Amino acid sequence: MAHNSPTKPNDLLVVVTSLPNMEAAIALAKSLVENRLAACVQISEGVYSVYRWEGQVCEAQEVLLSAKTVSHQWQEICCFIKASHPYDLPEIMAFSPEQYEQQYGEWVQAEVNSKA
Repeated sequence: MAHNSPTKPNDLLVVVTSLPNMEAAIALAKSLVENRLAACVQISEGVYSVYRWEGQVCEAQEVLLSAKTVSHQWQEICCFIKASHPYDLPEIMAFSPEQYEQQYGEWVQAEVNSKA
């Protein structure tokens, strides 16, 4: 399933996935924030993807979603995206920024760690 889990539980994590359209991206973004799996989700329209799927080279317009969270949420956010995603095999990748502004990092941590 999910591999390479980050080791420090409150390190920031940027989780990226692509979706077929803006409707699907907005729905997933809202769900991630409402469920406190992400503090913020940015959506970028107009991504053009070229990939091989089931032996065919495919091309598609997609929407890129970038969710800001903390590393201890990796397993949960990965499972949530997989369960909510319209693709059979969704792209789900995470990146840990080496540096980030301290107050922003504290805000992200507070948002995803809050039970309210």
